[in-house]
Amino acid sequence: MRSASGNGFDSSDSFAVSGAAERTARLHDIPPSITPSHGDDSHLLSRIASPADVKALAPNELAELCREIRTTLLAYGHQHGGHIGSNLGMVEATVALHRVFDSPRDRIVFDVSHQSYVHKMLTGRAAAYLDPDRFSEVTGFTNPDESKHDQFVLGHTGTSISLACGLAKTRDMEGPNSGIGNVIAVIGDGSLSSGVAFEGLNNAAEQGGNLIIVFNDNEMSIAGDFGGMYGPLARLRASGGTAQPNLFNAFGLDYRYVEAGNDVSALVAAFEEVRDIDHPVVVHIHTLKGAGYDGEETHADRQTASASPVSFDSPTGVHPTDNVNHSEPWHSDHCNLSDHEPHEGQCEASHWQNPDAAIGKPDDPRKHYGKMAMAALEPRFAAEPGLVVISPATPGSNGITHEFRERAGAHYVDTGITESHAVAYAAGIARAGGTPVVATTASFFQRAYDQFFQEMSLNRSRVTVLDFLGGLSGSDNTHSGAYDVTMFSNIPGATMLVPTSARDYLADLAWATAPAGSADAPAGPVVIRVPGEAILTAERDATLLPVTGGQIADRPQSTSLPVSVSSASGGISAATVRGTVSVTAQRAGVRHMLDWRVNQTGSHVAIIGLGNAYPLAEQTAAALSADYGITATVIDPRQCTSLDSDVLESLRDGHQQVITLEDGQLEGGWGEKVTAYYANHHVSDGSRNPRVLNFGAAKEFTDRVSLDELNERYGLTVEQVTEAITRCF
Repeated sequence: MRSASGNGFDSSDSFAVSGAAERTARLHDIPPSITPSHGDDSHLLSRIASPADVKALAPNELAELCREIRTTLLAYGHQHGGHIGSNLGMVEATVALHRVFDSPRDRIVFDVSHQSYVHKMLTGRAAAYLDPDRFSEVTGFTNPDESKHDQFVLGHTGTSISLACGLAKTRDMEGPNSGIGNVIAVIGDGSLSSGVAFEGLNNAAEQGGNLIIVFNDNEMSIAGDFGGMYGPLARLRASGGTAQPNLFNAFGLDYRYVEAGNDVSALVAAFEEVRDIDHPVVVHIHTLKGAGYDGEETHADRQTASASPVSFDSPTGVHPTDNVNHSEPWHSDHCNLSDHEPHEGQCEASHWQNPDAAIGKPDDPRKHYGKMAMAALEPRFAAEPGLVVISPATPGSNGITHEFRERAGAHYVDTGITESHAVAYAAGIARAGGTPVVATTASFFQRAYDQFFQEMSLNRSRVTVLDFLGGLSGSDNTHSGAYDVTMFSNIPGATMLVPTSARDYLADLAWATAPAGSADAPAGPVVIRVPGEAILTAERDATLLPVTGGQIADRPQSTSLPVSVSSASGGISAATVRGTVSVTAQRAGVRHMLDWRVNQTGSHVAIIGLGNAYPLAEQTAAALSADYGITATVIDPRQCTSLDSDVLESLRDGHQQVITLEDGQLEGGWGEKVTAYYANHHVSDGSRNPRVLNFGAAKEFTDRVSLDELNERYGLTVEQVTEAITRCF
């Protein structure tokens, strides 16, 4: 996430950078003398094996430990990348938590948990940050499989207070035998804007009992801090925690404020004061996101600033910075730095840092196609006042750049980390006659499932959803998009498009956002799965599309939909198959956006490749031709909402096998619908009932498994698909 991903980010965020040549290998500029080495007893961090070791330190050693952690994080960011900025801001707070509380008896729940790197260092996993050979040993989020000190697998926002309420409830019901002491929820870095966080606050006040909510207020979300609560929070900070209204008091919660959120001694004192408290309390700590990045550059310098190692004129490596306290409401830090150029304070670039090894690499699919969509929408703003792009806090990772946001003005809305609200908000815009486009990561959209059904689809709201990072990827288990097709394609009234080229992607976007009342506008919501790595790679190298070379015919626009089967060839004609969809008939002259496209006419075998799996369809067809002399029919279905019955019926003649390929969950997914179609429409002539083979992902969570390995695991390779096809003949 979010990673606070979300979203936010996850492990497959873009490695795109600019001006890379003069900034490569910056890691080597960090003097070895300030880069801790695991196993060197001269460094405190290398001696920390558990929270007990933190408790054993002398009080005057805590600042030194914080300094070493901060140095480790900076070096780790250059080598490995990750959520470095949020962790830099939480160094002192995490050290203080483990100094005061007794984990795992005292349960610490990190919201989103992208800010748990320091916690992991202090709970026996420091080597995973000190030793490059061991970087892959830990995830970017808490995980009970790694340590008894991790309570939950968390990568989405706002749930820590609710989870903590549940832990505290069981403790209070079971009494001393529960084995649970203090319960602490650590929330912040934008997470408090999530609606579920307020549900948790509401429950906490009613439930009572020991519950400590540490609110990490770094004046940031993933991008800016959007929402009406941020003004009152700014006034609380300015008043030392005394201003009203105080939203925590309004819930009936006790409240403490700590201005010095990067002072470990002040935090130790604050946490000692609330340890073993008998009622819920919020400890509001004011921290500096990215504390330790060079924060002394001028505003002008930020256009080319780079992350610097900590300097030790500061006891803990925290620099003074003027990149804080922007006037509210605050919308942008006005520095359009890429993901390898973070700095202290209110800097969007510090949310997710790319490693130095990624410098100079081109945009990943999210940024590439996201920028493309925004470039297509922007020229329409002047003539379409109701056209609005909505991002629930994850603009940068999806190609919604600073420059676009500034130019878009009121046509762009960041709702904060509020996916459910964002979808319902979009439905409201649509109801009023506007044209909303909601854009975020596939796994984050899971949080709005009810709104997709109710406010969006049940109300037939003209909402366009840009679904990023859908399908298989090497992301962590909380950010996998492998389930998006099973979710979106089965919502009544919603249309899910899966374009396989930039041209189709932009055509789909134009159709989905056609102004209300236009002749060919869709009747309800449209989800567009943004193309992934396989599509972008094939667009950059046409040899990966050996059948078409990337040159494909336009969608048919004829209103007559004949099926033409050549008895001589046993195949079908790509020029004449138009296909009807199992939805209401289209009006004359309306473009048939749901028709399947036949890109190669063949016989014996038909290969239907959905979305990101389409290049595999062409590559498999080429292998069948070269190795077995089989000319396969190759089909791009273009959507997964309905079946093109005319195309499926035409395949009965001359095709013994129909192959479906999808880069998502197979069970309950798209390919099984093709299998069910032939099973439910069995004909008496057995030779006209083709056998269907489905290829896709297992129903499982995967954690940081490479895309190549996943494809191998699920049989989504040319060799495996070809072998399965030929084995059946």
